[in-house]
Amino acid sequence: MKRIYVVGTADTKGEELAFLADAVTAAGGTVLRVDIGTRGATVPVDVAAGEVAAHHPDGAGAVLGIDDRGTAVAAMGVAFTRFIQSRDDVAGVIGIGGGGGTSIVTAGMRALPLGLPKIMVSTLASGDTAPYVDVSDIVMMPSVTDMAGLNRLSRVVLHNAAQAIAGMAAKPAPVAAGKPALGLTMFGVTTPCVTTIVEQLRADYDCMVFHATGTGGRSMEKLADSGLLAGVIDITTTEVCDLLFGGVLPATEDRFGAIARTKLPYVGSVGALDMVNFWAPPTIPERYRGRLFYEHNPNVTLMRTTADECRRIGEWIGGRLARCDGPVRFLIPEKGVSALDIEGGAFFDPEADAALFEAIERTIEPARNRTVTRLPLHINEPAFAKAAAEAFLDIAKK
Repeated sequence: MKRIYVVGTADTKGEELAFLADAVTAAGGTVLRVDIGTRGATVPVDVAAGEVAAHHPDGAGAVLGIDDRGTAVAAMGVAFTRFIQSRDDVAGVIGIGGGGGTSIVTAGMRALPLGLPKIMVSTLASGDTAPYVDVSDIVMMPSVTDMAGLNRLSRVVLHNAAQAIAGMAAKPAPVAAGKPALGLTMFGVTTPCVTTIVEQLRADYDCMVFHATGTGGRSMEKLADSGLLAGVIDITTTEVCDLLFGGVLPATEDRFGAIARTKLPYVGSVGALDMVNFWAPPTIPERYRGRLFYEHNPNVTLMRTTADECRRIGEWIGGRLARCDGPVRFLIPEKGVSALDIEGGAFFDPEADAALFEAIERTIEPARNRTVTRLPLHINEPAFAKAAAEAFLDIAKK
């Protein structure tokens, strides 16, 4: 039986936790009350904090009985994440919290599949919620008043939240029918390529294009991890440049991790690996003064990657893809990797490109399921897009 997990710190938010659980039950939900407090619960719960804490890699002792609150909160966040991931009866999760509770509950929520209902009623929901939501689909609901005992307004807010989570859990979205979903990455300087690929595949695939701005790549891989993609055409891997060299649109260290975990059919390329992104010129780090820049617009400045940087980028990407056991096809456009990296273009640099290509070929460790192919084309030529689409169709059918 699927249940709605009602989560909060039963030591400091016990009254609100009990009220919310009763409200969800009254709305028709089957409830499991989970305590994530680091002190004794003040209301009855179904899952005690000690049981949650025991999921920490170092055991409950790494979470409970710690004097430093920050350390305890961080440890409980790790434990709750592992706890909620271990459950197979989750119809939805609703949490309440201030700073500590919000951090703990949303850490676990972010690890859950996209589409599973998640509501966080928080004192922090009206500010910058990016650290809590990241690329997940958590609904952040402002508590308005602090959670220091129930009042006439908090009862209304919690009642509405209970109605929302009960409705979501009772009426889950139907499983998408029709064409399988395909994730693609694009930047302005690779738009012609990706647009052409979409045109060639949209009859058979629901093409979901992600802007390669750091969050775009993470969102795509989150979908892959959630089982919502049938494959990936990762033309634009530029987020790696910003990760390695301090740009403002970086990937995380887990870039390509979902490809390794899911073994999805994957076609990749070197799109926009000729650039690191910064904001307006005054924001560029001092160590990069004197480099080759291109003003994309008044707020975005692009820096051309050098041969040494390209070598490091290629080694990083190749090393990650070498860990992938699923079908991988990596295509190298020998005549340029972006709209700027073309003969006569602002970032045209055959030496840097050669270093990039050599590093990828050397480190990706070609195998039966993993190949690297050079093409005497520019990345935005229609023939390159055609080759990428055909490469994907070839491995998708196997």
